[in-house]
Amino acid sequence: MKWVHLTTAPDQLVAEMWCGLLREEGVPALIRPGDTMGSYLGVSTYPCRVLTQEGEEARAKEILEGHLGHEVE
Repeated sequence: MKWVHLTTAPDQLVAEMWCGLLREEGVPALIRPGDTMGSYLGVSTYPCRVLTQEGEEARAKEILEGHLGHEVE
C-alpha cells in the first residue's frame, strides 16, 4: 500500500476534519506524521499534508471538493 499526497490543509484541525470526511466515504486518509511535530498542546497550527492511498486520489478530491465547494490543490 503506497500513500500519496492529496492536498495540504492550513492546520491540523482542518486536516483532521478532511481525513474524517474521506474516511466516512470509505477513502483511506491520514495526516503526514511529521507535519504535527511542531504542535502546541498537541495540535499543530502549521499546514499539514493529507495523504490517501495511491489510486484513490481522484475519488478523494471529488469528495473534498463536494464538501468544500471549491477545487482542492
